[in-house]
Amino acid sequence: MAPSKQSPASRARRRARRRLAAGGQLIGYARVSTDDQNLALQLDALKRAGCRRVFRDFGSGSLSHRPELDACFQFLTAGDTLVVWRLDRLGRGLKHLIDAIEDLDDRKIGFRSLTEQIDTTTSAGRLQFHIFGALAEFEKETIRERTRAGLAAARARGRLSGRPSLVTAGKLAAAQTMRAQKHTMAEISTALGISRATLYRHLALGAAPHDHAT
Repeated sequence: MAPSKQSPASRARRRARRRLAAGGQLIGYARVSTDDQNLALQLDALKRAGCRRVFRDFGSGSLSHRPELDACFQFLTAGDTLVVWRLDRLGRGLKHLIDAIEDLDDRKIGFRSLTEQIDTTTSAGRLQFHIFGALAEFEKETIRERTRAGLAAARARGRLSGRPSLVTAGKLAAAQTMRAQKHTMAEISTALGISRATLYRHLALGAAPHDHAT
């Protein structure tokens, strides 16, 4: 009887189980930001660490476009460990780094950084990673608080940051002239492209009954 054919997904699951049972593989990732930089230092370090395969990105003008890193994440499977020479080779920033390592952890994939000596397959490495996560959250909350404080201060001064006044000196003079010519606030508002509420505020006028006509 001929052996039954297996689907690619079934074969991938079998490979993953074998690699997990065997303790997984060490898979390296290396990156240089310009074409004239050399990967030799990173490759030597990853080889000494025992990486069986290394994915490499060269001269990526944008950290958001790293095809070999995407291929590396697709290749990794449960039980493997991703190894980098230094943390900044993987992450665009602290938040991106943490998100990437959390994604690996959810897939039961370890992470090692040789320079910082972080290894999430150990209890000490996991503790370091959680500290990084706490620092990232602290940084994010600090930025939020500073933004809120800045906006509150801007409002207290009577101007909202990033929104310059629509009523220039020229428009204000034109509105005063049109008002003296007995134009309604609705007419002035339409002509100058300014809301009636803004005009009232700048002209310091109360709304007269006839001004509500459209």
